[in-house]
Amino acid sequence: MELHQIETDLRNPDFQYRLRAIAALKNYPSEIAVPILNRHVQDPEFLVRSFVARELGRQQTSESFAALLQMIKLDNTPNVRAEAANSLSLFGRVAASHLVQTFFIDNHWLVRRSILPALAELNCPEELLEVCIKALEGEDLNVQEEAIDALVTLKGSRQHETALAHILSMKDAASEGTRIRVAYALKHFSEASAQAGLAQLRQDAHHRVVGATMEDLIL
Repeated sequence: MELHQIETDLRNPDFQYRLRAIAALKNYPSEIAVPILNRHVQDPEFLVRSFVARELGRQQTSESFAALLQMIKLDNTPNVRAEAANSLSLFGRVAASHLVQTFFIDNHWLVRRSILPALAELNCPEELLEVCIKALEGEDLNVQEEAIDALVTLKGSRQHETALAHILSMKDAASEGTRIRVAYALKHFSEASAQAGLAQLRQDAHHRVVGATMEDLIL
């Protein structure tokens, strides 16, 4: 799409035109795309703002990094903040401290569930462990389960033992779904404590938990 058409479509009241225009900016260099994207971080349509966040993650400059930080802090739609957090992670380990800070400030499950796997990809075990502990202390079961999965990625890292200890701390959780996730997680560890945890879960009152512990044993 020609640049003049992009500019025209971005002024169209029909947000579908604006979506296509934002997507077309991927074919332009950062010095052209980023200033245009920055003008639309407050578009009235949240889908357009989500597209802006996604494209800012592809156009990696100091200006796009700053714009994403503002979207994470100020946007009133969780979907947009989650997209912005995911895009910020594409900048690499420089984003880690900002993602941790966001996780502690923004308690929406969608934002937190986008940050956990993003940090797991960045190879920063201390930061990942910090947000996982925060997630396990919270009340959102979906975020807790995502954190248990993320703790598994710390196997073999310098936070290996601490990660296993926190997984084991959830084996008596009230939620059946959480205990199922613990069962799957413990199968990644060979320590005696992990095997003891699995043995306990094989005696669980809920058959789905028992099934999760034995899945790999069934031929």
